[in-house]
Amino acid sequence: MPAFTLAKRLRAGETVFSGWCMMGAPIVAETIAREGFPAVVLDAQHGLWNTDTLREGIGAVHHAGAAPFVRVPLADFGMVSRALDFGAEGIVAPMINTADDARQFAAAAKYPPLGERSFGPPRAMMLQGQMAATDYLAAANAGTLTFAMIETPEALKNVEAIAATPGIDALFIGPYDLSTSLSAGKAQDIEAPEVNAAIDRICAAAIKAGKIPGIYCRDAQRALEMAKRGFRFMTVGSDFSLVREGASAALKHLPVKASGSRDAF
Repeated sequence: MPAFTLAKRLRAGETVFSGWCMMGAPIVAETIAREGFPAVVLDAQHGLWNTDTLREGIGAVHHAGAAPFVRVPLADFGMVSRALDFGAEGIVAPMINTADDARQFAAAAKYPPLGERSFGPPRAMMLQGQMAATDYLAAANAGTLTFAMIETPEALKNVEAIAATPGIDALFIGPYDLSTSLSAGKAQDIEAPEVNAAIDRICAAAIKAGKIPGIYCRDAQRALEMAKRGFRFMTVGSDFSLVREGASAALKHLPVKASGSRDAF
């Protein structure tokens, strides 16, 4: 896949549906990419990825023809530039609550004059077409995308300032953390009126600032609903849910006891 294709598609106004991987297995991420998702997010915040598997997973997704994204651990801005050097084309950063958080994120992800990213991306350049260093430097700020996650009441209060921060390309909603925090830990209802109002406000803030609105979706139906509400980057389920649903669907047709042992034929 040509370098930075996904960024170009999103900046041109396209709607993109992405896979999401938590298992920490490069072959799983590659398999999902080969099914046709144009992007796959490797979740290094809550998933099972370590530095070695993340490096290999990014390469596997790229070779499968999709754009590799990484959700970094909380406040791990060091991992932002490391994942980009491995070849990630997008970074999802959790719990960006203030404009200062957004500036720190952008500083780690973008080269001057937008940020302070240190230059050393030989693996990224290899994956993205062996471009000259000066060409990569010229293209990387626009081609690598920064997704600031809005997940808390504080972030919601500051969402317009976060969206306006130079170097932030997109706002991304984690609806389960958002619903948990808005209810003060009492519920995780992503359909609650206050959650829906927050989702619409975040989407509007991104659009007003000329940024990309994105959201995590539990399934394809929800992803289509969010696209109708104005979102342009939707992740769909996860590798865990896809495996469980596939196993569950198969078991419905088999004589299997509750313990998991099969009846004799």
